[in-house]
Amino acid sequence: ILNLKQVRMKLLNKKPAKIEFTIQGPKEVTAADIQKYTADLEILNPNQHIATLQADAKFEVELRVGRGKGYVPAVDNKSPDFTIGMIAIDSIYSPIVNATYEIENVRIGDRNDYEKLVMNVATDGSITPDDALTQAAKIMRDHLQLFINFDIEQEDTHEEVKKDSEKDRIRKILLTNVDDLELSVRAHNCLKAANIKTISDLVAKDEAEMLKFRNFGRKSLAELMEIVETLGLEFGMNIDEYIKDESSSN
Repeated sequence: ILNLKQVRMKLLNKKPAKIEFTIQGPKEVTAADIQKYTADLEILNPNQHIATLQADAKFEVELRVGRGKGYVPAVDNKSPDFTIGMIAIDSIYSPIVNATYEIENVRIGDRNDYEKLVMNVATDGSITPDDALTQAAKIMRDHLQLFINFDIEQEDTHEEVKKDSEKDRIRKILLTNVDDLELSVRAHNCLKAANIKTISDLVAKDEAEMLKFRNFGRKSLAELMEIVETLGLEFGMNIDEYIKDESSSN
């Protein structure tokens, strides 16, 4: 039972699944053996040991697999149709194996008070870290929504101010010289050879254009992509709405 609780599964259908199988010894039964008897779910850790059978042993199993959230104790998994010999086990539905975060300082130009959030999320494979983070953010948003009691007009005004502030922030970053970025010597020389002087010159190009530059490889691209992402920008973005406003104001 304890070994079965360690088996990680991904149910492929919305409805609960029931798997029945019999295995004759001698054999070491692993989670991979469950996969042989069903197409309704995916076993994520097939090497998980379940039981060791002697030559005269027979392993008869009926598994019931369903969907859920968080932790469910065994008593809540009992069903009225359980017969003698059926055992309910507690369920751990959380796909997150580990989650940590770090705050790192980032220098942009002459300012060193920017910060970068680095999140490390590990899952059991039933969900991607990106999807897990997205769902967590949505849950947090829904909870915090209960505390928002501003009327529509106030929200609209707040959004306008927020957008203008964000636009100013991006404009200042775009006008920053690439010499102020903490780049490797190779990446810096490649940008200099390509006549890319400001961050606006950089993000105006997409990844494919960058790779066309002489001596500019994927390692340098990955370095720049991380920096650009940290700044809240992206390659191939439309910079006209920021740069044109700056030109007209001058």
